[in-house]
Amino acid sequence: MNSWIKLGLFLIVSTMLTRLIPFSSFFRSVDTLVHEMAHAMATLLLSGKVMYIHLFADQSGVTYSTYTDIWKAIPIALAGYMGASLFTLLLFRLYNKNRERQGLLIVAGLAILALVLFVRNSYGMIWCAGFAALTILVYTVSPGWLRQTYYLLIAFICLVESVISSFVILSLAFIDPAAAGDAANLSKATAVPAFVWGLCFTAFSLWCAKLSIGQLFKRLTAPRTIVPKS
Repeated sequence: MNSWIKLGLFLIVSTMLTRLIPFSSFFRSVDTLVHEMAHAMATLLLSGKVMYIHLFADQSGVTYSTYTDIWKAIPIALAGYMGASLFTLLLFRLYNKNRERQGLLIVAGLAILALVLFVRNSYGMIWCAGFAALTILVYTVSPGWLRQTYYLLIAFICLVESVISSFVILSLAFIDPAAAGDAANLSKATAVPAFVWGLCFTAFSLWCAKLSIGQLFKRLTAPRTIVPKS
């Protein structure tokens, strides 16, 4: 239980710090992009068709897709929040392995892929192009300390947003179940109440957050090898 209390405190501090960073609202759309792309990828894997994705300035987004069988709504709806949480874990896993450059290529590639294939509203297209260009610029010309800082900014914002968004959907599932987004869609497809799905999303995001922070501290506390001067 003590580790979960530490996790809660860590997330609260991280949320406060990421909100204080200038232009943090711009980077918070990364979590939205990952969420919507997870829906899109799940749709394609199930032989559905993605019509388009819209990303908005308030960090919300929507994916319009079509599919033949009703049951496919379940994995497609699950993919959004779970995909965003797993992506956060991937970012911290890469950080633990000193592979930030690979992580930057992944997030830039995801934005480019979304821009080319799915995103069709003005703000979403401009954001994807701008974020991809900035990330590639940091990847190619920035010094190591700046590249690592930029990477950790993206990773921490994804961490915070994946947890916050799950709590938002959980609160909506209690207050206004019909407006609870993916939880509402899952409720329609399964007859399981939306708040149950909201609890599942929240629990999964917290579990991934705990694992992500574990990856962070593994690197921070790893012994460093000092090479003697010859």
